[in-house]
Formats: sequence, structure tokens, C-alpha cells
Amino acid sequence: MKTEFKFSNLLGTVYHRGNLLFTPDGTCLLSPVGNRVTVFDLIKNQSYTLPFAHRRHISRIALTPKGNLLLSIDEDGRAILTNFSKRIALHHFSFKSSVSALSCSPSGRHFAVGVGRLIEVWQSPSTPDSNSDGGLEFAPFIRHRVYAGHHDTVTSIEWSSDSRFFLSGSKDLTTRVWSLNPEDGFQPTTLAGHRENVVNAWFSRDQEKIITISQDGALFQWAYMVKSVPEGEDVSMEGSDECWRIASKHFFMQGAAKVKCAVYHANTELLVVGFSNGLFKLYELPDFNEIHSLSISQSDIDFVTINSTGEWLAFGASKFGQLLVWEWQSESYILKQQNHFDSINSLVYSPDGQRVVTTADDGKIKVWDVVSGFCIVTFTEHSAGVTACEFAKRGNVLFTASLDGSVRAWDLIRFRNFRTFTAPTRLPFSCLSIDPSGEVVAAGSHDSFDIHIWSVQTGQLLDQLAGHEGPVSSLAFSSDGDSLISGSWDHTVRIWSIFARTQTSEPLVLQSDVLDVVCRPDSQQIAVSTLDGQLTFWSISEAIQQVGIDGRRDVSGGRKITDRRTAANSAGTKSFSTITYSADGTCILAGGNSKYICLYEVQSGSLVKKFTVSVNLSLDGTQEYLNSRNLTEAGPLGLIDQQGEASDLEDRLDRPLPGATRGDMSLRKTRPEVRVTSVAFSPTGRAFAASSTEGLLVYSLDSALQFDPFDLDITITPTTIISTLDRKEYLTALVMSFRLNEQPLIRRVYEAIPPPDISLVAKQIPRVYLARLLRFVAQSAEETPHLEFNLMWIEALVSAHGRWIKDNSGVLATELRMVQRAVDRIRSDFARL
Repeated sequence: MKTEFKFSNLLGTVYHRGNLLFTPDGTCLLSPVGNRVTVFDLIKNQSYTLPFAHRRHISRIALTPKGNLLLSIDEDGRAILTNFSKRIALHHFSFKSSVSALSCSPSGRHFAVGVGRLIEVWQSPSTPDSNSDGGLEFAPFIRHRVYAGHHDTVTSIEWSSDSRFFLSGSKDLTTRVWSLNPEDGFQPTTLAGHRENVVNAWFSRDQEKIITISQDGALFQWAYMVKSVPEGEDVSMEGSDECWRIASKHFFMQGAAKVKCAVYHANTELLVVGFSNGLFKLYELPDFNEIHSLSISQSDIDFVTINSTGEWLAFGASKFGQLLVWEWQSESYILKQQNHFDSINSLVYSPDGQRVVTTADDGKIKVWDVVSGFCIVTFTEHSAGVTACEFAKRGNVLFTASLDGSVRAWDLIRFRNFRTFTAPTRLPFSCLSIDPSGEVVAAGSHDSFDIHIWSVQTGQLLDQLAGHEGPVSSLAFSSDGDSLISGSWDHTVRIWSIFARTQTSEPLVLQSDVLDVVCRPDSQQIAVSTLDGQLTFWSISEAIQQVGIDGRRDVSGGRKITDRRTAANSAGTKSFSTITYSADGTCILAGGNSKYICLYEVQSGSLVKKFTVSVNLSLDGTQEYLNSRNLTEAGPLGLIDQQGEASDLEDRLDRPLPGATRGDMSLRKTRPEVRVTSVAFSPTGRAFAASSTEGLLVYSLDSALQFDPFDLDITITPTTIISTLDRKEYLTALVMSFRLNEQPLIRRVYEAIPPPDISLVAKQIPRVYLARLLRFVAQSAEETPHLEFNLMWIEALVSAHGRWIKDNSGVLATELRMVQRAVDRIRSDFARL
């Protein structure tokens, strides 16, 4: 069972780069996060990450008008076609070059791709339900036509509402009008007149006008009309030819700020424009009336989109990883999320397993809801990187340690900092531990060799434990509270009895620097990770080593593009920097500066499973072998700065300080390295989380999509349901009646199921219908006289799905209250008898 953990969700990253996308019904927002796609359900307030992963960062995504097929393309032009509702990758395909624009036609039959200077139009892949034989196509991508004419990269493609024509904007300062198929009397037209790159171009609702916007803030409205001729001049036949001409010009007047993105909603004639100074403006066309203006970011707004009804605007800013959904009529945020600006250092699960807390080098502490996937609150009181965090065993109290020299205690009910602990001299704290009673907090530093201990009640420094001869790297209290275990770079682990009358410490000598120490939940054993890649397990009571695991070959892997040595011989990845026990203490999870997380069985010392954190080649250390084609005389191709050859002045400017390797990840020319900084098991044991370069990865045993086997085009009628019931196919009949959703029919099927078969049907019912069945059973218990029958159903459902109901108690709160009320009523009725 421990081997069945599957990737479930990606938290901590909400937007990376590329285009945002609303689903056709306008309720869900798709956002590219690195090499994956996350879906934010804005109605149910939930988010999930699609299970497929690209080999590079995603640059463009598109959804068919039906909303059933998703096409995502990465920086290298490799595409993955996905069944969006079932979350299954159907087909992989390569466009051979990087794609700069992507758009599906409103008819859903074609999609257009901007590949460099060319535009390729492809036929949309068919789905199994549209095929006569109901099967998948072997080669679903069929090219319709290639359009050439632009002299520079295509920046945008927009279709007309009838899918016969499309517009393309380009860096060659022109917009072109193309037809999908040859049309009588139509010639491809070039619209020239802008002085900078064309950002976007659209048709109006009636297709009588074209709107184009350029980077310098100029908006041109084009109309198909005759050239205006001054009075008195003779109008010849040649001069009266109709063509596309500029009908009006407008300017945004934003000074030095450039237009970064724009979107036009044809039905409501709304125009939204995002600028490089973090400002966005909302205009009403064709009169160019400014409706609304708001500054939402300190950096460029990279992408803006609008939903189908024109009510919600979605903005993405990649520099700070911001994602916002704004309802412009009520002037309120529907969604406001932001990534950690720097790498995540540590994470911890709350005692109930419903929340995960992450801390990072940017000084922020974020609290994430595991079920919804959203950040609930962000604390910004620390003035330097936050290095460690831990929950008190009881209550909603969180403790964090930081490089600013403070340890802080947070109340997670009122969301405030209620206690701050400091040392006599300013020390950057690197590790932290809380005793099980929550009364004492201990912290260690890399600058001092002492362990500082404070009282949580008074905030007073109680003691400084001296004994280590090197920086303290890790601390852990045993679960019974008797011992404090500390690990240090002086090759020792010490077990302190800090509550005994004489404070003694017993050193355990190891062969190398100690990186992490963790105590087993039953307080009988400690696990120690050292710099030489060894995991050693010691008995606390007897202070002897019980098991040893050599993990160097398991964790090492991944070659950076600057490495002289092969991946197998690289010394930097051969140790575990973070370890944690599973909830039952039988397994240990370990991660380090590589792309692997290893799960070991403690008793036998065997490797149970290796999880690969990322396959994203945009990160350093994800490939085992380097491609010799990417090695030039000047060094690796990935590190050569090609910015200076860019056509735009903005792209040529080199903003970061020379030699700076920290700070703004998007501007520096050193690639981020893949590494795992912290791992933690959920208290329920059903999931674990790992903080990596890409964000917070959640692996779960319950991550399988709730597949509804009857969500297909089957003729579900009352007659077929009753005939199914007559054949004694009770489960099928019950699910079909739920699909039809007719109350009398559901009751008839429900009451026809024999009592001996109840437990069997309850065990096999798909979880999609569990909430509805619970609600129906609770309703029946209140309305019908079948007391024992209803109670048997409740007992069978809770026995079969108890764990899942407990884990999703937040989602099923209403149904559980209804069941509780029904059972209480039955009990009180019996008490009266």
C-alpha cells in the first residue's frame, strides 16, 4: 500500500508563464504552473493539477469550444492532447519549433498555431464519441494549411465568430487578415500603421470592424470602407475601391509603460489592457470610454483573459507568481493567490492534516488548505528567510524560526503573532522543535554551538545547552517529551534530558556531519541523516545503532549543465537533507539535493519506492546525460546570454547586477536547480508533501479521479432502470436512478435492494454518488417508517467509506449533519418508547 502514492496536487505555485484560460462555462480557470496545468474551480473554491507533465515550461494552452479537449504546448513546441474532463493524456505531438500563439476556432473544427513567422492551421482531433466506431485515431493531428507572409514572429491569432477568417498580429508591426479556405473575391490583407509590435487584434461582434493594439499604447479601429475624397475632386472607379482603412485612432497615454497584454470581449465590447507598470484599464468600445483602472502588481502584467459572460477578468504576473480574478462590476476579488518569491525551506502538516504550512527565503509563511488547494493566509512579520516551522501537538499554534534572529509563535485561529522569542545576541536560527506539551520551544543556529530554550508562557529564555563543538543543524523532541535530540556538524547526535534534575547529554558519534534528525512517533527510535549519504537508526533508551542504510546510490541522480562529472559520480547529490517517519513509524521518507524522494522500510532497510519530483528540463539536474549538441566552445548553450540579440530594447536591457545568483529568478541567467528541501507525512498517513523547486507537491493514496461509469451517452430511462432492477443488478440500477435524478424512482430502487445485499452495494457505490446517497438515506430515515433498513444503510456506508468521509468531512459537512440529525431523532423516539 505504501507504494501506491500518486501525484495528487501542486500547491505553492499558481502561475508561472504562458496564457491563462477560462473554460467555456466561465467557472474554471486554467493556469500553466511550470510544466503542469492547474485548474481553479472558482464556484466550488477548489483547485487541482492535471496529472500529465511536459519536459519544459508550458508556453501556450487552448481548450476546444466544447471544453472536452485541452492542447498544451511547451517551450520546445512539444504538445500534449488531453481529455480535460477525464484528465487523461491522449496524444503527444511535436510542432518542431517553439510556438508563440495558439487559438481554437469557435466552430471547434480547426486550431491555428503561430510557429515563428508561419501560421499553421490544423484540424481539431476528433474524440471517441464523434467517431463512428468509437475508437481513438492513430494520428489525430492533420495539417490543413500553412500561411506565410509575416516577416517576424507571430504574436497573436484571433478567429472571426463564423470561423471563416482569422487575424494574426506580428512583431513586424503589421496585422494580416486570412481566410481559412479560399473565398471568392477575398485577398489576404495587410493592415500596417503601427510603430511598435502588434500585441493583439480582434474582429468586432458583427465583423464589420477590426481592432488592433500595439506595444506603444496605440489602438486603431479599422473599417471596410471607401477612401474619403476631398470635395471637388473627381471620384474615379479606381479611387472608390473599398478596403480596410483606419476609422479611428486612440492612445492609452501611459508614459514609459508599455502595453503587455490585452483582451477584447466582442459581445459586451469591453477591452481590458495590462501595462508593464502593473496597472490595468477597462475600456468600452467603440467610444473608448474608460470604465475602470486599478494597479494590481509591482511588475508587468503578463497575461489577461476574460470569461464567456464578460464579468470576470483573470490576470497573471510571472515575476512574482501572482494570479488574480477580478469581478469588475462589483470591484471585488474572486481569487487572489501568489507564489513564494524564493525557494521553500520547510513545511509542516497541521495536527488534523487539513492544512500545510510552508516557509521560504522570502520571509513569508503561507498556510495552504489541503482540500481546496488555496492559500488561506500569509504572514509577513519575519524580515529575513524563514528556515523552520513546527506545530504544537495540541491547539492551533505554529512556531517558526528565521534568519532575522527571532522565533515566533502564531495563533492560527485569530491569525496573529502572539509571542516572539530572541537570544541575548542576534543569531540566525536554522532549526526548531517544540515539546509535546507545547510549553517549551528549542532552537539552534549555524552561528552558535548552543541550543536555546524558551518558555512559551512567559517568553523568557530558560537555558542555553552547551556541548556541541559545531553548528547545530537539527532538533527534535521525542513524542513522550522526555528527551531532546540534537544533531550537529561536529559528527555527533546528543540526547538531552532537559526536564531531569541533572541535565545530562549522551553523545552518539557518527562518521560525518549530521544533516537531519527525526524521532519515531513511539519515542523508541531516532533516525539520523549524515553528509556521507548514510541513514542510521538508533535506540533512544539503549543508545545503540539498530539499522543502517546506505542511500548514496538511491538519492544520487541528475546532472547539471555545468557539471564536469557524470550524474552517478556527482558528490553534491549523494545525501539526504530532510527525512521524516510515516505515521505508523514503519517507513521513512527521505529527500535531498536531487530529483528523487526515497521511501524506505525501516526494519529491513530496503528501498520501497523512488518518486521522481520533476522531469522538467528547464530546471538543472533533471537529466541523467547531457546532450553534446548543447555544449559549445563558449560553454553550455543554456547559460549563454542571448538577450543582447533581441529585437526589442526592453528585452536587451540587462537589469540584474553582475554576478548576482539570488533574487529575481526570471531575470538571472543561472538556471534553478531541482532539489527537495523538506518532506512531511500527513498525520492520517494517507498523503505526504514535499517542497521542491517547482512548489509544494502532494502525493496521495486517494488521488484517483472519481470516475463515473454512467457519465456516458447511454439511454437511461425509467424503463431500462426497472428492467435492470428486475435482473437484480442493484448497484447499476441505483447509479442509473441517480443519473436520471427522479426522486420516486430512486426510492423505488433503494427500497427494492434486499437487506443482505446492502453492505455489498454500499461498498461498491462510486464516490461521485456518495454525498447524494448519504443525503437520500438521511432524508428517508426522517420520512419513511423503515427504521432498521435505513440504519443498516447508514452503518454500511460509514463502515465502507469511513476513512474517505473523514478526510473529506469539510465537503460532506451538510450530509453528515443530516445523517447525525436522523440518527438522533430515531434514538430519541426509541428512548420515549
